[in-house]
Amino acid sequence: MSRRTAAILLAAALAAGTAGCGATGGSGSGARVLTVFAAASLKAPFTALARSFEASHPGSKVTLSFAGSSDLATQLGQGAPADVFASADPANMAKVTGAGLAEGSPRNFATNTLTIAVPPANPAGITSFGDLARPGTRVVVCARQVPCGAAAVAVEGKTGMRLAPVSEESAVTDVLGKVASGEADAGLVYVTDVLGAAGKVKGVPFPEAASAVNTYPIAALRGGREKNLAQAFLDEVTGAEGQKVLADAGFGRP
Repeated sequence: MSRRTAAILLAAALAAGTAGCGATGGSGSGARVLTVFAAASLKAPFTALARSFEASHPGSKVTLSFAGSSDLATQLGQGAPADVFASADPANMAKVTGAGLAEGSPRNFATNTLTIAVPPANPAGITSFGDLARPGTRVVVCARQVPCGAAAVAVEGKTGMRLAPVSEESAVTDVLGKVASGEADAGLVYVTDVLGAAGKVKGVPFPEAASAVNTYPIAALRGGREKNLAQAFLDEVTGAEGQKVLADAGFGRP
């Protein structure tokens, strides 16, 4: 990790600790506010990139709204104001572009792969995807309309196994939270979520995940008020520094 990237990530972590519900920055006096809707799995790297962007664009503030991609796409379709949308899959981006809400074509900027999250001691002894189907195993997944849920369904189709989850969540961070709190024996999350969990969960990789790799697209939004800043933010995410921050968080290249 470069010294610059490490400094950005440290600043982002400190900011996230005081930012409450994932929003960074504020309106400020005379500040140009860029509103970014981003998939929940992007919280750590996008918080870092927002701080870097503000530093390189004096007078700007980046407000981040994190949630499941399907929820964000629905909000945008209902008129929620935003300048940029970063989705965890092409399907939810297609809802936005299909409604005529995107400015130009989306750019793919990252990939992510599922892994199994278990509590650090792994009390249920989960070692494979097949173990998730054992009777009595408390498994949590994302709802199928959420990208991590769609990926789980794809893996089920590939393996011919059907899971019986005790809960289906609207965001991958909620799945991670249930595993970390001990409410579940295992959950299907992204590799990046386990890396960012700081030891609260342990990852169990499984080869079948390679059949359902998610590609992340990003687009400026037609109704946004800060079009120049939006394009600049897209350039940062897809550029060398953005790709470095994403790689450090565990994301793959598109």
